[in-house]
Amino acid sequence: MMRQMLVGLASFALPVLATAAPACAWPAWDRFKAELVSVDGRVIDPSDERLITTSEGQSYGLFFALVGNDRTTFDQLLRWTGNNLAEGDLARHLPAWLWGRNGRQQWQVLDANNASDADLWIAYSLLEAGRLWHEPAYTQLGQRLLWRIAAQTVRKLPGLGVMLLPGDYGFETAQGTRLNPSYLPLQLLERFSLVDPLWGELAANSRRLWLASSPKGFAPDWLLWTQAGELAADPQHGSAGDYDAIRVYLWVGMLANDAPQRAELVAHYTPIAALTTRDGLPPERVDAHSGAASGHGPTGFSAALLPLLAASSEQAAGLAAQRQRLQAQPVEAKAYYSQVLALFGQGWDQGRYRFDGHGRLLPAWRAPCNE
Repeated sequence: MMRQMLVGLASFALPVLATAAPACAWPAWDRFKAELVSVDGRVIDPSDERLITTSEGQSYGLFFALVGNDRTTFDQLLRWTGNNLAEGDLARHLPAWLWGRNGRQQWQVLDANNASDADLWIAYSLLEAGRLWHEPAYTQLGQRLLWRIAAQTVRKLPGLGVMLLPGDYGFETAQGTRLNPSYLPLQLLERFSLVDPLWGELAANSRRLWLASSPKGFAPDWLLWTQAGELAADPQHGSAGDYDAIRVYLWVGMLANDAPQRAELVAHYTPIAALTTRDGLPPERVDAHSGAASGHGPTGFSAALLPLLAASSEQAAGLAAQRQRLQAQPVEAKAYYSQVLALFGQGWDQGRYRFDGHGRLLPAWRAPCNE
């Protein structure tokens, strides 16, 4: 492990960071670190007996550390990610998506394929850390990672144009290409368009894909873009939308007021907000094609819907109900995914950060914030 760390440090020099405290404490981030982040910077999902770490978890951790102006944890997360998921060099390798304990109780990469949404969040956090913390090394690494994502994981699909695949391999079939709408946060794509116009084209295609794949205002987890250039239900998951789709509503709700097509997207996804307001709880699953809903989502779903509910005065009762639910039933400390959704949704609702119309992060480092 020590040799691995030395190789990682030698391959890309990171700045020496000074400790900086945010303008106000973020107790939820502190709890997340205490319960789910190891001392060496590994985000752990304890729901899996292998005590796995995903590139997704590392990427979200980097973003939250940036929002919290927590440079020490940011650096720890970044080093662990490069050393253990990217063969010691994040500038040359996209991170493997899954790491954990194998059947022989050894710690290692369990699946070397990448997860492109995590790649995007890592690149975004690096670019914004470089800008906000005035650290050119982060900016340079973010740009190199962004170039590698484009080279390895972006394809031109018939009738759609450039699009981001969920990973390097395993998603292109004779039928078409499997896509995940929640892997396409528009804020990030717009930010990347300031680096390369390719990403602006991909953002426009993503907005089109989101609108077309949710005809009743409910997002699917997965979909198939056929070789004929048409949308179809995913061959594995059908048109169901639940634990992935919830992030689509989160990304839409957090769009800046002047973001492209923001009003159209908020209006398009009003049905999920209206259903949550009507029932007092978000549904766990909704079929994107039929609109049939079932179950009640966990408290993390309530947190994820806060920004979208806040986008319309008509959903004021639903917004108040979900805030009350979260206060009465806080997310379980070791529930990794719900904790992530809560940090995103409640952090935004508390005014700890915003995105501007070009996707740049606006952290509330110098403004008062409310828990």
